[in-house]
Amino acid sequence: MLLPLFAGAILLTAMQMPARQIVTAGPAPVGPYSPAVKAGGFIYVSGTLAQDSAGAIVGKGDVAAQTRRVLERMREVLAAAGSSLDQAVAVAVYLKSAGDFGAMNEVYKSFWTRDPPTRTTVITDLVLPDALIEVSMIAVPTGAERVVVHPADWMKSPNPYSYAIRSGDTLFLAGLVSRNGRDNSVVAGDITAQTRVVMDNAGELLKAAGMSYANVVSTRVFLPDTANFQQMNAAYRSYFPSAPPARATVRAGLAGSQYAVEITLVASAAAREAVSDGRPANPNLSPAIRAGNHVYVAGMLGSTADNKGDAAAQTRETLDRIRRALEAAGCAPADVVDAVVYLTDLGNFRAMNEAYRPFFGKDFPARTTVQTGLVAPDGLVEIMVTAVKR
Repeated sequence: MLLPLFAGAILLTAMQMPARQIVTAGPAPVGPYSPAVKAGGFIYVSGTLAQDSAGAIVGKGDVAAQTRRVLERMREVLAAAGSSLDQAVAVAVYLKSAGDFGAMNEVYKSFWTRDPPTRTTVITDLVLPDALIEVSMIAVPTGAERVVVHPADWMKSPNPYSYAIRSGDTLFLAGLVSRNGRDNSVVAGDITAQTRVVMDNAGELLKAAGMSYANVVSTRVFLPDTANFQQMNAAYRSYFPSAPPARATVRAGLAGSQYAVEITLVASAAAREAVSDGRPANPNLSPAIRAGNHVYVAGMLGSTADNKGDAAAQTRETLDRIRRALEAAGCAPADVVDAVVYLTDLGNFRAMNEAYRPFFGKDFPARTTVQTGLVAPDGLVEIMVTAVKR
């Protein structure tokens, strides 16, 4: 959640050309997150709500007004970071209600007249009760490479997003569902069939960018029904016979009830290495993937027999596991630039924050926090992070 932002400034963490810059615009957030972080050629903007200068939600009950306010605030943050909405490469939209999808879309598309960023849209609950939408974003600085990747025989998306955008070595794919790229028709089927369609579509986008499944570094899987988790896994892991990407899988609603799964992928043409954190190998994911100077850490859970029902203790254990993965990749908590926190109960928000804050101490990464289900029965919190080596 991003606090009110207006006038802007960029705080540098080093004297010249720092690897990691904290970007601020207006009053500093009181929570343990930064409005945005600029590192490794990208700008990571925290999850943003439709707040006014006092922190109150504007446009109560009106998703169109809230969407407009959110994107206007993000435009101000990007300007402070030396960028703009036109330079956005990847967007995640979290809606409280699937019924607001159409109204959100109408406003959203007015902010991009051409080549919109990739986008993932899922249904979750949000930290503030009156919030109807939260948006997080990754952008590149003004003048940086931003290339839309689109298979020659695919139709454009019926919604305002691009299927894939490349900048430098990194390729961002939109949240993919079971749809035929050539005519945009829905491809019906069970979870196994839909997972295969999604991953086959990802393969075509990767190929159009000169990459393959072996280049995928990070994925996020959204399942409306976690009873489908194992069947999804069986289909998914066949695409990654070795060194699978880092991954987080949570239960969240999708914008279309006909879909059983949505998957967002990030790929890199840089030298790629799977990183072990010392635990037994998981055939479905790697604890972390190092690609160039970026490290993508999988969604970590910290539930144990001793901390059942204790969100603070689970957060500490989760962050300890993240620390081990970072250290194995040659990084530290201070190198983290972006985080996503999934909570099963927003009533645990404060307890999570109290455990989360000392892990970073200061110069917090960008962060998004939403309520979702987790695949671990006793899990209360899952955290996924991206770091940039200095």
